[in-house]
Amino acid sequence: MVDNGPEFTSRAMHRWAEDHDIELHFIEPGKPTQNAFIESFNARLRDECLNEHVFSNVQEAQTTLEQWRQYYNEERPHGSLGGQTPNEFAEGLTL
Repeated sequence: MVDNGPEFTSRAMHRWAEDHDIELHFIEPGKPTQNAFIESFNARLRDECLNEHVFSNVQEAQTTLEQWRQYYNEERPHGSLGGQTPNEFAEGLTL
Protein backbone atom coordinates (compact mmCIF):
# COMPACT_ATOMS: atom_id res chain seq x y z
CA MET A 1 0.00 0.00 0.00
CA VAL A 2 1.30 3.45 -0.85
CA ASP A 3 0.08 6.95 -0.17
CA ASN A 4 -1.05 9.45 -2.76
CA GLY A 5 2.09 11.57 -2.70
CA PRO A 6 3.52 12.83 -6.00
CA GLU A 7 6.43 10.39 -5.80
CA PHE A 8 3.96 7.50 -6.05
CA THR A 9 1.43 8.87 -8.52
CA SER A 10 3.77 9.78 -11.36
CA ARG A 11 3.59 8.09 -14.74
CA ALA A 12 7.17 6.90 -14.29
CA MET A 13 6.24 5.09 -11.06
CA HIS A 14 3.23 3.47 -12.72
CA ARG A 15 5.35 2.36 -15.68
CA TRP A 16 8.01 0.94 -13.37
CA ALA A 17 5.42 -0.97 -11.35
CA GLU A 18 3.81 -2.34 -14.50
CA ASP A 19 7.19 -3.37 -15.93
CA HIS A 20 7.92 -5.29 -12.71
CA ASP A 21 4.45 -6.87 -12.40
CA ILE A 22 3.69 -4.89 -9.25
CA GLU A 23 0.13 -3.86 -8.54
CA LEU A 24 -0.09 -0.53 -6.71
CA HIS A 25 -2.75 -0.09 -4.04
CA PHE A 26 -3.33 3.43 -2.76
CA ILE A 27 -4.71 4.50 0.59
CA GLU A 28 -7.75 6.74 0.55
CA PRO A 29 -6.76 10.42 0.31
CA GLY A 30 -6.57 11.98 3.76
CA LYS A 31 -6.41 8.59 5.53
CA PRO A 32 -2.73 8.12 6.53
CA THR A 33 -3.79 5.77 9.34
CA GLN A 34 -4.59 3.17 6.68
CA ASN A 35 -0.84 2.85 6.25
CA ALA A 36 0.42 3.91 9.68
CA PHE A 37 3.56 1.75 9.74
CA ILE A 38 4.98 3.22 6.54
CA GLU A 39 3.92 6.73 7.55
CA SER A 40 5.98 6.34 10.73
CA PHE A 41 8.93 4.94 8.80
CA ASN A 42 8.75 7.67 6.15
CA ALA A 43 8.81 10.35 8.87
CA ARG A 44 11.96 8.83 10.38
CA LEU A 45 13.63 8.46 6.98
CA ARG A 46 12.91 12.11 6.21
CA ASP A 47 13.98 13.41 9.65
CA GLU A 48 17.05 11.24 10.15
CA CYS A 49 18.41 11.02 6.60
CA LEU A 50 16.81 12.94 3.75
CA ASN A 51 16.55 16.28 5.58
CA GLU A 52 20.19 15.97 6.65
CA HIS A 53 21.77 15.56 3.20
CA VAL A 54 21.92 17.23 -0.17
CA PHE A 55 22.69 14.67 -2.86
CA SER A 56 24.83 15.61 -5.85
CA ASN A 57 23.97 12.52 -7.87
CA VAL A 58 22.08 9.23 -7.75
CA GLN A 59 25.11 7.22 -6.62
CA GLU A 60 25.63 9.51 -3.63
CA ALA A 61 21.95 9.16 -2.70
CA GLN A 62 22.12 5.37 -3.01
CA THR A 63 25.26 5.16 -0.88
CA THR A 64 23.87 7.45 1.82
CA LEU A 65 20.52 5.66 1.91
CA GLU A 66 22.21 2.25 2.13
CA GLN A 67 24.34 3.46 5.06
CA TRP A 68 21.22 4.78 6.81
CA ARG A 69 19.33 1.53 6.10
CA GLN A 70 22.13 -0.47 7.72
CA TYR A 71 22.17 1.88 10.72
CA TYR A 72 18.36 1.72 11.04
CA ASN A 73 18.24 -2.10 10.93
CA GLU A 74 21.51 -3.05 12.63
CA GLU A 75 22.43 -0.32 15.15
CA ARG A 76 19.48 1.94 15.96
CA PRO A 77 17.41 0.68 18.92
CA HIS A 78 13.65 0.76 18.37
CA GLY A 79 11.35 1.46 21.30
CA SER A 80 8.57 -0.59 19.74
CA LEU A 81 10.93 -3.60 19.74
CA GLY A 82 11.92 -3.30 23.39
CA GLY A 83 15.12 -1.41 22.59
CA GLN A 84 16.30 -4.00 20.08
CA THR A 85 17.32 -3.35 16.52
CA PRO A 86 15.11 -4.89 13.82
CA ASN A 87 17.85 -7.45 13.11
CA GLU A 88 18.07 -8.44 16.77
CA PHE A 89 14.31 -8.74 16.96
CA ALA A 90 14.17 -10.89 13.81
CA GLU A 91 16.91 -13.17 15.12
CA GLY A 92 14.85 -13.80 18.25
CA LEU A 93 11.78 -14.95 16.32
CA THR A 94 11.07 -18.65 16.14
CA LEU A 95 9.27 -19.83 13.08
